[in-house]
Amino acid sequence: METKKCCCCASEESSSGKTKARTEEEKKALVNRLSRIEGQVRGVKNMIENDAYCVDVMTQVAAINAALVSFNKQLLSNHIETCVAEHLKAGDESVIEELVNLTQKLMR
Repeated sequence: METKKCCCCASEESSSGKTKARTEEEKKALVNRLSRIEGQVRGVKNMIENDAYCVDVMTQVAAINAALVSFNKQLLSNHIETCVAEHLKAGDESVIEELVNLTQKLMR
């Protein structure tokens, strides 16, 4: 599959959609957050397998939801500061509609 670099944000576009080149620091931070969330989910699974009290399980699920929201906020912030800003600087305003649609999805 042939890919080409996006002119403004170092992302690559392929026939399957857009991708974004991230710094090693950004990747590491995001992957670390996801690993912690993954551990929390495994913990909830163990709680269910061990017949933990419903309120205790739901409390942990709420913590997972909060962690996912925090992850999404960081990802959205990075997206706006890099991809969106660069597309706008390059005169590509289509990114505004994409951002509006994304925001609507996130607010459901």
